[in-house]
Amino acid sequence: MLGDFFQNKIEDAGATARLRGMVGVLRKRDVVRGMTPTKLRLVLEDLGPTFVKLGQVMSMRPDFLPPEYCDELMKLQSSAKPLPFSVILGVIEQEYSRRWNKVFSYIDEEALGSASIAQVHRAILNTGEKVVVKVQRPGIYDIMNQDIVLLKRAATLLKIVSHSQDVVDFNMVLDEMWTIAKQEMDFLMEADHIEEFQHLNRDIEYISCPHVYRQLSTQHILVMESVEGIRIDDFEQLKSRGYDIDQLGHRLGENYVKQIIEDGFFHADPHPGNIWIRNGRIVWLDLGMVGRLSGRDRAAIRKAVFALTSHDTFEMKAAVLSLGVVRGKINHTALYQDIDAMLSQYSSLDFSDLQMGVLTRQIMNLMRVHHIGCPQGLSMFARGVLTVEGVMRMCCPKVSFVEIFAKSLALDYKKHFHWRDELDKAKREGFLLLRKSAQLPEQISDILKMTMSGQTKVNLDLTGSEEPLRKVDQMINKLILALLVAALLLGSSTICTTQMTPKIMEIPLLGFVGYLIAFVLSMRIIWEIHKGR
Repeated sequence: MLGDFFQNKIEDAGATARLRGMVGVLRKRDVVRGMTPTKLRLVLEDLGPTFVKLGQVMSMRPDFLPPEYCDELMKLQSSAKPLPFSVILGVIEQEYSRRWNKVFSYIDEEALGSASIAQVHRAILNTGEKVVVKVQRPGIYDIMNQDIVLLKRAATLLKIVSHSQDVVDFNMVLDEMWTIAKQEMDFLMEADHIEEFQHLNRDIEYISCPHVYRQLSTQHILVMESVEGIRIDDFEQLKSRGYDIDQLGHRLGENYVKQIIEDGFFHADPHPGNIWIRNGRIVWLDLGMVGRLSGRDRAAIRKAVFALTSHDTFEMKAAVLSLGVVRGKINHTALYQDIDAMLSQYSSLDFSDLQMGVLTRQIMNLMRVHHIGCPQGLSMFARGVLTVEGVMRMCCPKVSFVEIFAKSLALDYKKHFHWRDELDKAKREGFLLLRKSAQLPEQISDILKMTMSGQTKVNLDLTGSEEPLRKVDQMINKLILALLVAALLLGSSTICTTQMTPKIMEIPLLGFVGYLIAFVLSMRIIWEIHKGR
C-alpha cells in the first residue's frame, strides 16, 4: 500500500516536470502571439517523439486541420539525436541475454539512421550475412504513454470548456496516434507486416522487401537483410546504371494501386527514403506503419473513381456516404451541391493533370463540413496517395496516378467479372423482387386497416425545409398574438360598459389592464413586421 503511494507520488512528480517542460517549449515558440503552420511544426518537434508522431497522424487528417497545416506537418521527420553506442549494445544484450558478439561479428558504431522510436545500425552476423539491426530506444514506451495521458487530460478539459460538437474528437485522434505508435514499437508486428507484404506481392517480379531474420527478432529488436541499392529519387545514379525512370515510376504507381484495391493492405509512409531500387526491383522499406482498407472501403473508393471519370455527382455522393460514418443530421441537398461544385472543377481539366491525393483531401474536407466521420484507413490512404503522387511527379511527371488507378479498376472489374456469377446474382435478385411483390397486397391492406383505425403514424423529414417552416412558425405566432389582441380589446370594451369596480379614471381596472396588454402586444407585432421577421 505504502509502495503504491510512493509510486503514485513519483509518477505525479514526473507528470509535473513534463508539463513544466511543455510550457517552456510553448513560451520559447511564443505561442501566445498566435499559431502558424510552421510554428506548430517547430513546437511539435521541440516537444519530442510523442508530439512528432501526433503531428504525423494529424497531417493525415484534413478533416481535423486546414490543408496548409497538413502540408506543413507532412514535413515532420522522426529524426533524433543518436544514442551512445554503449546504450545500443546494452539493449541488444538485454534482449538476447548474452554478449552481442555471440550473435554479430561486427556492428557499425555509427548509426545508419536515428528516429524518435528506434535507431538502425549496419551489422554482420557470425554466419557472414550483412544485416541491419533496428533497436528500440529504451523507455520510449513509458515516455509516450505518459504524454498520451497528459494529452487526454488536456483534451477532456478543452471539451468541458469549449463544449465542442465537432465531428472529429481529439481523443479519437490521440487513440489513432497511440495505436500507430504501438504498432511501430512492436517490431514483431513489423516483421508480420513484412512477411504479409512479401506474400501478397510474391507473384510480382519487380517488387520486393527485406528478408526478416525471425529467430533474431524480438519486440524491441528487428534484424533484416541489408538492402544495397539506390533511392528512387537519386535520378543521377539511376540513369548512370541504365534504369528507365519513367518505367520505375509507372511500376511504383501500379503496385501502390494494387496494394490499395486488391490487397487492402498498403504502405502508409511511402516517402522516397522508404523506396529503393535494387537489381531492377522496387524494394519497400520500413513497413512499421501500414494501412488497411475493408472490402466496403475499397468498393466505395472504386465507386468514387468511377464517379469522377464520368462526372456523376449522384454516384460520388453515394461513395462519400459509404466511405464515412454519419455523426449528425445531413443536409443531402447541400451535400449534393457541394459535391457537384467540386466535380465541376475537374470538368474542363485534363485527366492526366488530376491529383488523386488532392481530390481525396477535398472529399475528406467535405465529410468534415457535413458531419461525416473519417475512418483511420481512409486518412492513411489519403496521406499515402498524396506521398506516392509526389514521388511519381518527380520520377515520371507525364504519368497520371489517377489514370493508373482507373485502368487498374477496369482491369480488376474484368478479371472478377463472370457471366455465370452475374446470372446467378440476377436470378437471386429477381426471386427476392418477386417474393416482395407478392407481399405488397397484404402490406397495403394492413396499412389501410391501420389508417382507418387511427394507428398510422407518418414521419416526414423534408430536406432544406428548415427556413420555410421557420417562416410559417413566425406567421402563426403573429396570428395568435393578433387574435389575443382582438380578444383583449373586445373583452375590455365589454367590461367598460359595466359598473365594475375598482375604477381608474372612470374605467374599470380590469378593462384598463386589458387595454394596456393589448397595446403592448400590438406594438410587438408592429415591431416584428417592421424588422421583417
